[in-house]
Amino acid sequence: MNILVLIKQTFDTEEKITLQNGKICEDGVNFIINPYDEYAIEEALKLRDLHGGEVTVITIGPERSENALRTALAMGADKAIIVDSEDQELDEHSISKVLAAVIKGRKYDLILGGNMAVDYGSGQVGPRLAEELDIPQITTITYIEVNGNQVIIERDVEGDKELVESSLPVLVTAQQGLNEPRYPSLPGIMRAKKKPIERLEIDDFDFEDDIDAKTVVTETYFPPKKDAGRILIGEIKDQVSELANLLRSEAKVL
Repeated sequence: MNILVLIKQTFDTEEKITLQNGKICEDGVNFIINPYDEYAIEEALKLRDLHGGEVTVITIGPERSENALRTALAMGADKAIIVDSEDQELDEHSISKVLAAVIKGRKYDLILGGNMAVDYGSGQVGPRLAEELDIPQITTITYIEVNGNQVIIERDVEGDKELVESSLPVLVTAQQGLNEPRYPSLPGIMRAKKKPIERLEIDDFDFEDDIDAKTVVTETYFPPKKDAGRILIGEIKDQVSELANLLRSEAKVL
């Protein structure tokens, strides 16, 4: 099987976010592979080991994103592709267009990605890319089994499970619970240094359609601090009356 894995480098979830001049400050920040993408990498490696083939990880990002690819290669991926997006304003529309340009013409049976990225959380890139490639897509998967040209998948739906069957090629996005991602081993880290990374520029492609971002961030700010809760005391009917008044006069939801 030829398996492609889409990954993104994101803030370490333990990092404290700070704003500077209305933008998120990246100075001194530790970046990691988006946690949902780690599930995609792990599942790709398991399927490759079971069925044979190779795993190629793909990312779009600045030069520092190569560290995420090296980690994926250390986990066991065979090849990597980075598309340099330094100084480029990209959104989910743009990213899906660029990924489609990278993937078209390459042989693949399965594309995996994370259900969403922990920074923006849109969950749009996978479905948009599948639309660009004109292949089926199944999101939030928690189980996948490949039998020849067919796949059987379980996906998370609001705490329940849905069973889906599809044919290859297909794009799927990984949800927590799909597997337990492995840690890169020392031998894996050493081997990763010798594995190939293909470097591309957005200008390398001739796009038929407009890839300019369709969304613009106009402001970035922290949510307002929540006030302490209020405990109502007294008889139940008095509490209900006071609650109704508060909902009308302060919360203004009635």
